[in-house]
Amino acid sequence: MDFTVETATDAVVESFRTTKDQRLRELLGSLTRHLHDFVREVEPTIEEWEQAIDFLTAVGQKCDDTRQEFVLLSDVLGVSMLVETINGTEDGTESTVLGPFHMTESPSRELGDSIDLLGTGRACVVSGRVLTADGTPLPGAELDVWQCNEQGFYDVQQPDVQPPGNGRGLFRADDEGRYWFRTVVPSHYPIPTDGPVGRLLDATGRHPYRPAHIHFIVKAAGHLPVTTHVFVADSPYIDSDAVFAVKSGLITEFAESRDEDDAERLGVAVPFAHARFDIVLAPEGSR
Repeated sequence: MDFTVETATDAVVESFRTTKDQRLRELLGSLTRHLHDFVREVEPTIEEWEQAIDFLTAVGQKCDDTRQEFVLLSDVLGVSMLVETINGTEDGTESTVLGPFHMTESPSRELGDSIDLLGTGRACVVSGRVLTADGTPLPGAELDVWQCNEQGFYDVQQPDVQPPGNGRGLFRADDEGRYWFRTVVPSHYPIPTDGPVGRLLDATGRHPYRPAHIHFIVKAAGHLPVTTHVFVADSPYIDSDAVFAVKSGLITEFAESRDEDDAERLGVAVPFAHARFDIVLAPEGSR
């Protein structure tokens, strides 16, 4: 059968008929149908298709051990958040994007330690509990935390300025599911714009900024892990996150505290910012 505009999709889908992995066959078939429908709809010129291939090639070439441009592309197209939302659960804390900077292993730290190794920003304490949907504490839950500094840069972006592991920590909740750590209040920041994704944003007139936030991946035995953020209330761009990750339930006050007793107990000086953020994990099988 001749390969024509009308027969193209069926021919390619049929070529995957002997794929043993049923899910892979389903994914490839659906991808083919949607991609072919897109091409038939927009009717790209040969030059436009070559530009598209060059763009994707450049995205791949920009990836390395500390930079994931394909994740960034997925983020700015809203695909990352769409996948997270589809795979989320109503029984736990809302999930958000992983982001492109979870590229190194967070160092293990004790509860109360500081993840700020420079000591140059506004002092901050983040505390909360890891709980089940019915409020039962999850002792020993693992919390992987990472954030930018007060200038809006992650450690991997400034290897000559920030020591490895700055802004990162791996914690274990105590016997009552509580966690707390010291840090600095993060800044809003632009996603990297020195690559093809940045050029895409520029061509479409979109800003590259993310509101201030701290990343979490939280795990506990018998429960679904969650990848999420705590967003700094009133941060610039809280209503126009470049990667569409803000959810109202994750916006948290980083309130100024002048409580001397709290400051002494937490190992900071007054005044300091204090963010309280409880994390709820859904049981396995609830998705």
